[in-house]
Amino acid sequence: MTVPFRSQNVSPQACPALVLNADFRPLSYYPLSLWGWQDAIKAVFLDRVNIVSEYDKVVKSPSFEMRLPSVVSLKAYVRPTRHPAFTRFNVFLRDRFTCQYCGEHDELTFDHVIPRSKGGATTWENVVAACSPCNLRKSDRLPDEARMTPAQKPFAPTVADLHRNGRLFPPNYLHESWMDYLYWDSVLEP
Repeated sequence: MTVPFRSQNVSPQACPALVLNADFRPLSYYPLSLWGWQDAIKAVFLDRVNIVSEYDKVVKSPSFEMRLPSVVSLKAYVRPTRHPAFTRFNVFLRDRFTCQYCGEHDELTFDHVIPRSKGGATTWENVVAACSPCNLRKSDRLPDEARMTPAQKPFAPTVADLHRNGRLFPPNYLHESWMDYLYWDSVLEP
C-alpha cells in the first residue's frame, strides 16, 4: 500500500539522503550516492535502511508524520565492485575531467589513442579524455603522427582510483550531516 505524502515546500532535490553501505561508507563518491526523499522514505518503510540522521523538515500523510532522512545506511552490505565499468563518465573521472592533450576542461569527448580505423580498441588502455578541438586536430592519426601524446598513459583504474579522483569534485550541495561520512584521509580498497 502506498501512502501519499504531503510536504510543505519540500522537493526531492531539496532534501536528498546520503546513502551509506552497511559499513557506513558511501556507496559511491562520484557521483555521490544520494536518493531523493521519496526513495529514502520508501526504503525506510521496506525496512532496507537505518536512518542515521534527519533533516528538520517533516512530511505528512493524514495518519503519519516523519522527519526526512538526511543519511541512511543499508541494512545489508553491498559488496563494492572491484572493477569499475568502462563508461565515458568513468574515463573522464579517471582523467580528472581534463583533456589529456592540452589540459582544458571544457567540451570533453573521448579519444582513441590508437584510432579505431587503425585497429585501436575501445578499452581503458586506449581511450583518454580529450577536448573537442584536440580530438578533431588529432583526427585518425597515431600520437606520433599528430605530435600529440597523452599527459598520462591510459590505464584501467581501480574503484579506489575513481573514488580518490571523485573527492576532487564534490557536489555543489553537501549537507552538514553528511560530512562525517565523506572525507577520510585515504580511501581503502574493499
